[in-house]
Amino acid sequence: MKSTIPDTGVPIGPSNGGERQDNRHEASLHGEILLRLRDYVVEGNIPDGARVPERQLCEMFGISRTPLREALKVLAAEGLIELLPNRGARIRQLSQRDLEELFDVMAGLESLAGRLACEAITDDEIAAIEQLHYDMYGYYLHRDMPGYFQANQRIHESIVAAARNETLKTAYASFAGRIRRVRYSANFARKRRRWAEAMREHEAILDALRRRAASELSDILFQHLRNKRAAALEHLAEPPEDTPAAP
Repeated sequence: MKSTIPDTGVPIGPSNGGERQDNRHEASLHGEILLRLRDYVVEGNIPDGARVPERQLCEMFGISRTPLREALKVLAAEGLIELLPNRGARIRQLSQRDLEELFDVMAGLESLAGRLACEAITDDEIAAIEQLHYDMYGYYLHRDMPGYFQANQRIHESIVAAARNETLKTAYASFAGRIRRVRYSANFARKRRRWAEAMREHEAILDALRRRAASELSDILFQHLRNKRAAALEHLAEPPEDTPAAP
C-alpha cells in the first residue's frame, strides 16, 4: 500500500534539535509526525495485533523515540493502537463482534448527524463538502486510496460538524478512531468493487445534503455505514492476495 512515510531516514525537523526551537515549530513537528504515523497505521502497513516497530519508524522519520512515543499516545487515545506497560505498543485488533457493534454505533451517530445537519448547515458548508466530494472523486479516478480516504473522512467529519451538536461530535470522534483503519481497508473488499459502491453512495449523500432532505440523508448515511461494515467483515475474511484460496 502507498505510504506517506519516506523509505529512508529524512529528518522532519532540524537535526540538531536546537534548544531555542520555538513552541510553534515543536507543535508543527508533532503534528506532522502524528499525521504520518496515523496514515502509516491506517493504511495497514503494520498487521493487526503486531508490535509497533519503534526503532524502524524512528529511522524512517529521522527522529528520536520521544516524539514518536508522544504520537503513539495520541493514537492510543484514538483507539488505533494499544500501549503495553514497559513493552511498547501494538496495533489494536478488533474481533468480529467488536466491529459489528462499533459500526452500528457509528451508523447511528452519522444518521443523526445527517438529520441535524440538514437543519443547520449553511450554503458555504455545503459548497465546501461539494469540493471535497469532487476532490475525492479525482482521487478515485487516479486510484489514489490514501488521498481518497482522507477526503472521504473530511466529508463525514464536516457533516458531523454541521450538526451543531458538541455531544454528538465528541461521541463521534471517540469511536471514529477505533474503526478508521478498518474503514480504510473495507474499500479493498471484493477486489475493490466496494470502492466503486462507496463512491456511488457518496453521490447520493451529496444530493440529499444539497436538498436538505433530512430523513433521506439520515437513511442513506445509516445504510452507507452498514454497507461499510459488511465490506469490512468480508475483507477481513478474505485470504491474503498471495495465498491461494481453499478449494
